[in-house]
Amino acid sequence: MLRMQVQFTEEQAEALRREARRRGVSVAEVVRQAVDAALRRGEEDARWRRAVAVVGRFADRARDVAREHDRYLEDPLTD
Repeated sequence: MLRMQVQFTEEQAEALRREARRRGVSVAEVVRQAVDAALRRGEEDARWRRAVAVVGRFADRARDVAREHDRYLEDPLTD
């Protein structure tokens, strides 16, 4: 593991100490877990943005997809 120096406000430091006591872990572990969670959220947000970006890119002439979706899915899957 790498050692890093980070500065917190008094309020942040106290909140970290309380959270560490509550969880029964070190302050460093609370910080590591928070960083991991933030990085995962960033990855999930990026995936979500990519998924939303494709909405509307593909056009189809079918206007009854909401009603006939089973039929549309059945044809390619049974061939």
